[in-house]
Amino acid sequence: MVSQDFVVANNTSRAADHEHDYETLGRQLRRRGIDIDRIAEDVARFRVALPSWAVGTGGTRFARYPGPGEPRDVFDKLEDCAAIHRLTGATDEVSLHFPWDQPDDLPALKARADELGLKFAPVNSNTFQDQPGQEHSYKYGSLTHTDAAVRAQAVAHNLDCIRMGKVLGSRALTVWIGDGANFPGQQHTARAFERYLESAAQIYAALPDDWCMLIEHKMYEPAFYATVIQDWGSSLMAAQALGPKALCLVDLGHHAPNVNIEMIVARLIHAGRLGGFHFNDSRYGDDDLDTGSINPYRLFLVFNELIDAERRQASNPSLAHMLDQSHNITDPVESLISSTIELQRAQAQALLVDREALAEFQTNNDALMASQALKAAFITDVSPILAKARLLNDAAIDPLGAYRASGYRQACAAARPAARGGGGGIV
Repeated sequence: MVSQDFVVANNTSRAADHEHDYETLGRQLRRRGIDIDRIAEDVARFRVALPSWAVGTGGTRFARYPGPGEPRDVFDKLEDCAAIHRLTGATDEVSLHFPWDQPDDLPALKARADELGLKFAPVNSNTFQDQPGQEHSYKYGSLTHTDAAVRAQAVAHNLDCIRMGKVLGSRALTVWIGDGANFPGQQHTARAFERYLESAAQIYAALPDDWCMLIEHKMYEPAFYATVIQDWGSSLMAAQALGPKALCLVDLGHHAPNVNIEMIVARLIHAGRLGGFHFNDSRYGDDDLDTGSINPYRLFLVFNELIDAERRQASNPSLAHMLDQSHNITDPVESLISSTIELQRAQAQALLVDREALAEFQTNNDALMASQALKAAFITDVSPILAKARLLNDAAIDPLGAYRASGYRQACAAARPAARGGGGGIV
């Protein structure tokens, strides 16, 4: 349905218009001293991992409305991810979530991924839900629970995730906990953090030499009064206490409205502890909306910091990029394709910034012109560059148009039994 032959055939009808648009933009950029081919090649190298859970329909606390052709298991999820990568050329890694994606045969899963041209990104542990047959509940916490037996169970699960990740070829573990308190006085906030460090140290000690541990923070939910790892400061403190393989992961939705996320990115790069991103967008909090759907300028400013750090050769580990979204009313595959395009757009725009001019404006405290230097890059329509980058990766000039023309969703609906809706639950 989304074979290489199909992609080539779909591109044929669009090739002439694309070449015209690319040459037109190239002439405009040359007047600004920018080599369009170099920008396209940089964008072609960009990669972002797909979260296995996002190819299925998400939900709210109140209801979930499944769409046609929902993936039945992790093997179906891989097929959806492979279709997205075939069309975008930028999503050849999949991030699994255990035990949601825990198969009976790990080597078979690895073999299937190899067949589809996919690799495995950081694996994710889950100690924010109780699973069937689980001995101890996480209702009052996991890695920070007052009961040592609960903490030991949560640590053991993370160690099991590392074991499975090694079989699959992953090289990182993402740890997010929902631990915290809903009432003042419910927990000793200092000791809860100390218990987190004690538990996390056991996980850290089990990391293979070439692995890292990504610490994910979140301001609130499900702990509404005090979350143990609630912001980048707590995440950084934990990473520094654990060791050099512990890094901070920034989810763009895990902040209060109007927080300056690009400044957080700059500070973590300065500390050498930025580990990667979970990309999404939000209006009020952790909405997990499609990336770039609400605030594309903020996304551009984040990439501006990343490109600036790269140009300065700032000392920081390589980053793990991943989409982390909940698709409640759209086709998840379409949303993930669209979000991948928006990430590439933000990167391309950031690559267009005239950094020498910007530095001069900043040195001279010319606030208006410094702002205009960024705006000039942001308002440039880089769509022809994105299409060229996809062509360099043997992908589709127009991924969304090609996806709809492929009939992929209709074929999935015919092959996969219809899923039933649920009365509640976020995932």
